[in-house]
This record gives sequence, C-alpha cells and structure tokens, in this order.
Amino acid sequence: MTAIDKSPLAASQVDLVGISEARAGAIDWRYVWYQLRQSPLALLGLAIIAIVLVVMAGAPLIAPYDPNRLDLLHRLAPPSLEHWFGTDEVGRDLLSRVLYGARVSVTVGFAVVGISMGVGTLVGAFSGLAGGRTDTVIMRIMDVLLSFPSFVMAIALAAALGPDLINAMLAIAIVRIPFYVRLTRGQALSLRERPYVKAAVTFGARPLTIVRLHIIPNALAPIIVQSTLDIGSAILTASALSFIGLGAQQPTAEWGAMVSNGRDFLLDQWWYPTFPGFAILVTAVGFNLFGDGLRDIFDPRLRGK
Repeated sequence: MTAIDKSPLAASQVDLVGISEARAGAIDWRYVWYQLRQSPLALLGLAIIAIVLVVMAGAPLIAPYDPNRLDLLHRLAPPSLEHWFGTDEVGRDLLSRVLYGARVSVTVGFAVVGISMGVGTLVGAFSGLAGGRTDTVIMRIMDVLLSFPSFVMAIALAAALGPDLINAMLAIAIVRIPFYVRLTRGQALSLRERPYVKAAVTFGARPLTIVRLHIIPNALAPIIVQSTLDIGSAILTASALSFIGLGAQQPTAEWGAMVSNGRDFLLDQWWYPTFPGFAILVTAVGFNLFGDGLRDIFDPRLRGK
C-alpha cells in the first residue's frame, strides 16, 4: 500500500489544487449581473437600494434643515414648499428627519446582518465540518433558540438589555444567528464530501484553513441571498422595537421611533407617521426585490422560470 505524503510541500500542493477546484463553484459575478439585467423587479430593488445608500451618504447635504432643530411656531405644520413632509409636534422638519433616519435605520439593518451572518456562518461551517458530538451540541443549542418566536425573543432580549438602539441591534442579531448556522451547516455537510475537502483533511490542513478556503467560498451564494433578504427584515424588526419603545430614543431620528411618535396624530396630522412609515416600506421592498432576484439566479430550480 502506497504511503501518503504528509509533508508541508504536499499539503501546499493539495491546497492549491483544492483552491482551483473550489473556484469552479465560486460565484461568477458577471453572470449574476447579466441575469439581474433580465429581471426588471430585481433592477428596481437594486435602484431603490442605490437611492437609499446615496441618501445615507448625502443626508447632511440634501436635508434642508437640522433634523433636531425645534420650531414651536410651526409645530405640526402640513406639507408645504417650506417643509415638504410637514413638521412634527415640536416643529422639527420631517423631511430632514426621514433623510437622517435612513442613516440610522439602514445602518442598523446592515449591522444586524453583518453580525449574525459573520457569527452564524463561522459556527455553521465548523459545525458541519466537525460533525459528531460537536455538531450535535451546536445544533441542539440552535434548536432551542429557534423554538422561540423570533420577534418575541428579540423583545425579551432588548428589554433585558435595556431600551437602546445598540441593544436592540444586538438582540435582533442574536435572534438571527441560528438561521445562518443552519444554512451554512447544510452547505458544509455537502461540501465536506467533495474530493478537495477530503484531500485537505487527509493531508492535515487545519479546520480554519478548510473553512476559509473551501467551505465558505462555495457556500456564499445562499448566504448572500439570505443576508440580502434579512436586511429588509432587520430594518422592519428594529423599527418595530423602536415603535414599542425598546429601540431608538428621542431625539434620534429613526423611522420606527418617528412612526411611534406620530401614531397619536394619525387622524389629524396624517403626514407625521405616513412619510417615515413609507420610507420603511420602500426600503424593505427594495431589499426583498433584490434578494428575490438573487435567489432566482442562484437557485438552479428557478433559473428556467
């Protein structure tokens, strides 16, 4: 029986072969862009996301007023040429607050998905690669977390941590971690049977190296789709926590908090809760449309439809 060469040179050669084979399953972004151009709804979602990002970056230049400037002489003023979205109960310009609110709400969405995706992807990849008792323990913990309704658990964690935007963001991120763990673990269970992964294990490659070079790059497609869809969901959840008083606090310009403050004025001053609520709706729809387009591209079962 031929002995297996486990020298560093042989291991490095296997790594190089593994990388070349793994790249065959990597994402072809030119193909993704070509397919996106064939989907009007996905392009609409991408356009909405681009506009939101421009608003986030240029809010100080676009906003006509300081979002926290009080003007009690013009409190609850209706939309006009001076205040396009009207004013709130203390005379603050709603257009300026909606524009600045994009910075807060969308940043929270990206931060939540970044934390949950980063932690969940690493844990899921190591769990699927390790198998055995390690995998069993990790997945039973995830099952316990998933047994609670996501929003109820987010409320409980946010209340335990205290009413604050950062605490709300951490609560939502913790709730979303199990979804990425299960998704990445499923990909890892499939990928660990590939020849290049088995060769890397045989020649003594470290688990971190296998996860970094072989598991995560080939599991990116479903993770990207899930994260894109989750950004809209995270914005909605953060806004909901702010709406019930567990998220952003005054005077922070955040869409959910603005809707919460304006609900008492809905019948007579309809513009107060309507414009920030519409901003939440449009932004969430944009990310969902873009995420659906990516899912159609990356899912082989949907490509022909």
